[in-house]
Amino acid sequence: MGEVLEQFFIFVGLLVCLFYLMKCVRVSKCIFLHFWKVLPRSFLKSMGEWAVITGAGDGIGKAYSFELARQGFNVVLISRTLEKLQAIAVEIEWTIGSTVKIIQADFARDDIYEYIKEKLKGLEIGILVNNVGMLPNLLPSHFLNTPDDIQSLIHCNITSVVKMTQLILKHMKSRQKGLILNISSGVALFPWPLYSTYSASKAFVCTFSKALQAEYKEKGIIIQVLTPYAISTPMTKYLKTNMITKTADEFVKESLNYVTIGDETCGCLTHEILAGILSLIPSWAFYSSAFQKMLLTRYVDYLKKNANIR
Repeated sequence: MGEVLEQFFIFVGLLVCLFYLMKCVRVSKCIFLHFWKVLPRSFLKSMGEWAVITGAGDGIGKAYSFELARQGFNVVLISRTLEKLQAIAVEIEWTIGSTVKIIQADFARDDIYEYIKEKLKGLEIGILVNNVGMLPNLLPSHFLNTPDDIQSLIHCNITSVVKMTQLILKHMKSRQKGLILNISSGVALFPWPLYSTYSASKAFVCTFSKALQAEYKEKGIIIQVLTPYAISTPMTKYLKTNMITKTADEFVKESLNYVTIGDETCGCLTHEILAGILSLIPSWAFYSSAFQKMLLTRYVDYLKKNANIR
C-alpha cells in the first residue's frame, strides 16, 4: 500500500511540475516575441484581402480596425452606431488608404446575421476579430443586483462569436487559411465572484475557441482566444493607464505579435505575468467572503478614483 501511495504522489508531483513548466514556456514565448518581433507583416497579409471587426466603433475594436488597415487589409467595420462607423471609415480611408465597408448592426439582437451575411458576400475575408461585448457593470456586484439585460449580454458576448464564426469560418475552410481572434477576458480564466455573468459569458468564448482550434488547425486556420485584463476603453470608463492597464492601441499592436503562439494568450506580456500570479492563489482564498469584501470595498474605491464613474 505504501509503495502505491508513493508512486501516486510522485505522479501527481510530476503533473504539477509539468503544468508549471508549460506556463513558464508560454511566458517565455511572450517575452521573446515582446522584444523580438519575428512575425513578418506578410504573414498576416497572406490570410486574405479583408479583415472583419465587430464592435469596431470604440475601444479595442476601433484599434484593431486601424492597425489591420495599417497592415495592408481592407476592413469591414460592424457596430451599432452608424455615426461612429462613418467617422472611423473616413479617417482610415483618408490617413491609411485602405478600403472600408461599414455594417450597422446591434449585436444585442439575434436577427441580424442574414443581413450581415449579405453584406459580406463576395469578400475574401482573411481575418475575423470577434471583439464586440458588453459588461453589465464595471463595479463588482452580486448577481441579483446587476442590470436585468441578461439576454442582451448573451447575444452580445456569446451568440455574436458563434454566429460570426459560423458565417466566415466555412469560407476560410474552403481557402485553407484564415485567422480568427476571439476577444475574451482575464476574468474568464476562472470564475470571478461579483462578475458572475460577464465571467461566465467570456469563459464560453475561451472554451469555444480552443475546441474550434483543435477541429480546424489542420485546415490551416488559426483560431486564438485573447484573455486580457484591464484595457482603458469606453467599456471600462477610460480606466487610467499604468503598467498593467493598457490603452487599446498598445494592447492591439502587441497582441498581433502573438497570433502564432497558441490557442490562448492574454495578448500582452504584463497580463500574461499577472495571469500567472493570479493562478497561484488558492481557490478557497479566491472564493472566500474576505476576497469578495475586498472587491466591494478597496477595489470599488480604486475604480472610482481611476475611472470616469459618475
